[in-house]
Amino acid sequence: MGTVTSTDGTEIAFERTGSGPPLVLVHGGACDHRFWDLSNIRSTFAEQYTVYPMDCRVVGKSDDAAEYELEREFEDVAAVVDHLDESVTLLGHSSGALLSLEAALRINDLHKLVLYEPPIPVGNHELYSEEALAEMKRLLDEGKNEQVLVLFLREIAQSTPEEIDAQRSAPDWQDLVGAAHVWPRSVQAVGEYEFDAARFADLTTPTVLLTGSEGPPFLKDATERVNDVLPNSRIITFDGHAHEAMLTAPDRFIEEVLVFTLESN
Repeated sequence: MGTVTSTDGTEIAFERTGSGPPLVLVHGGACDHRFWDLSNIRSTFAEQYTVYPMDCRVVGKSDDAAEYELEREFEDVAAVVDHLDESVTLLGHSSGALLSLEAALRINDLHKLVLYEPPIPVGNHELYSEEALAEMKRLLDEGKNEQVLVLFLREIAQSTPEEIDAQRSAPDWQDLVGAAHVWPRSVQAVGEYEFDAARFADLTTPTVLLTGSEGPPFLKDATERVNDVLPNSRIITFDGHAHEAMLTAPDRFIEEVLVFTLESN
């Protein structure tokens, strides 16, 4: 693991695999950098890229600060990218896509941007119910950490049973259970995020937005909203799949990402 010091002094961890131009991977909620090892995502990308999967703060090997603000996580992603000191392709999934989108405004040399269903509040959609958040906090107080994690995946991320089973079998599952206190605060912070379209009007980085046809409507609407705002973006839909096509259709996911990231601008 390597580390970089973020703006507020927090140490953010990442790994390095492969060779070639840099590709930074930003996981979503209820994951750490090992998420990208499921379905051989990281190892396949490493055949074309030097891959840098990072750990978001407090997850995996990354540290945390005394107080939490979502904006610090935007700065964490930017710190990892800028540390590499060359033009980087940035790929974020779920909340990691939101972090990556915001980080793009803070990065000096960004080659391309890949965003898989950033959970941005749009229209009348709510990212979570107050009941689900209260239940997560209650389970956490009772020490039922694994139930907190499953509830997050089922009710907040709206992962399918197949997707949840894939994550349960992953080597990082117990570590994520141990970090269960992170998920309620992250859910609440993302739910309170306000998307200001005007801030992204000049973000001309070539961008592809990925979405699943079977995913939650609020994520599809959020993806379309971001696509409408960005001046140089397009959407790719994984028909028959939901929020984690990298697990349920890994070959297609890898192919779509590589075709976009390797093509000339």
